[in-house]
This record gives sequence, structure tokens and C-alpha cells, in this order.
Amino acid sequence: MLPQRRHELILRALRADGPVPVGALAERLGVSQATVRRDLVQLDREGRLTRVYGGAMAAAEDDEPFARVAAERADEKDAVARRAAGLVGDGDTVLLDIGTTAHRLARHLRDRALTVITSSLAVYDELKDADDVQLVLLGGVVRRSYHSMVGFLTEDALRQVHADTVFLGASGVRCDGHVMDSTVVEVPVKRAMVAAGDRVVLLADAGKFPGTGLAKVCGPDALDVVVTSAGADEPTCAALGEAGVEVLR
Repeated sequence: MLPQRRHELILRALRADGPVPVGALAERLGVSQATVRRDLVQLDREGRLTRVYGGAMAAAEDDEPFARVAAERADEKDAVARRAAGLVGDGDTVLLDIGTTAHRLARHLRDRALTVITSSLAVYDELKDADDVQLVLLGGVVRRSYHSMVGFLTEDALRQVHADTVFLGASGVRCDGHVMDSTVVEVPVKRAMVAAGDRVVLLADAGKFPGTGLAKVCGPDALDVVVTSAGADEPTCAALGEAGVEVLR
């Protein structure tokens, strides 16, 4: 049986039955447990399932659709994006994260002579006809619910590029300044983005201060600038400032 077919059957079993042990998957597919384990490692890297002790479970698909998230606090996000665009110089290479604020930032960069690297299909759609922008789309597995590319291919591609500025998104900023995200499959990509830039700018409107998330992306020491909006939580902003992060609002 071809690996692609095995992967389809594994994912179908997880969606139908919930968490399934390695042994049960091996018996169902007629292959060794070692083969199943290798398949699970690959599918986990691609964000298509979540490995658990002794087996795997289907990846969570409860993300809010991109359009719905984009409509939340739209004015604040646009203010953040407009302020962030002022940090970009002509000829710069910038790396744009996924997310609705990064998408808005792309709109403010359409007429600039720049190189834009991104894993966001929404950013790609925004800039694909912008003649002055050299657009680099990172590869990976398409996460349709959030118009993004994820997985080990995306992470490998990020290790091959370098940006003057990374514009990072997040689910929330904790009161101690740690950047959090609720979507586990995106966290390794975000960490690889942080490592790919000379300057890291976090885009986070006031609604994300203070915030929570399932996994830590980075600490405040990895950030250079945070662009937020009026009303951002003062103690959180103070903690960022004490860590040497410039806070713009």
C-alpha cells in the first residue's frame, strides 16, 4: 500500500473512531507498528493529526474561520497594521506571519518596493498583483481554515531565508510578556519565523493584552517591538518595557 493511501486511511480512522492505538492502526492497515509510527510522525509534523501516548488522534478543527476573526476589532487591527507599516523601509525584506492583522499590514505595503516572505495565503492573495513587491510564498501543508501553510516543509523553508523584520501574530500576550498561541500546529512555524529575522515585531491589538494560549511561542526577550492599540493592558506593557521591548500604540 502506498504511503499516501495509508495516510488517508489513518486520518479517516481517527476522524471516525477518535484516538486509536498504534497496534489497532497497524492491524487495520495490515502493516507493521513501526510503519504506522513513522506515518504518525510525518502526519503530526504536517499538522494533520496529534500524536498521543500509544497512538494518535485527529487534529483539532475548531479554529474560527478567517473571515470571522478578521471582522473582530477590525478598526484596532487596522490601526496596528498602519503603525507597523511605518517601521518598514523601501527595499526591506519582511516576513509576514499568518493572521488577520498581518493581512491588513500587507494592504499597507502594496505600493512599496519590498520583498515579502510569507506562509499566509491571504497575504499572497493581497500582494500577488502588486508589481513592486517581490513575493516569496513558503511551501507546506495548506491549513484551509486559516489560509496558511504549516508543517515541516514550511519550517525547513524558513531556515533557508532571512528577513530584516519579522511581523509576528499571536493569540495573546501574557502579563509577563510571553507570547502565546492557541493553535499548536502554527507554533513551530512562528518559532522558525522568530529565528529568521534581525528584528521581531509583534502585532497585537489591545484585545490580546493580557491574553492566554495553549503554547508559548517566545518570551519577551525575543521581541524588539510590540505594536498594539489604545487601551492595551498597562501592567503587561510595563513588563514588556522592562524586558527592553519598545511598545508602540
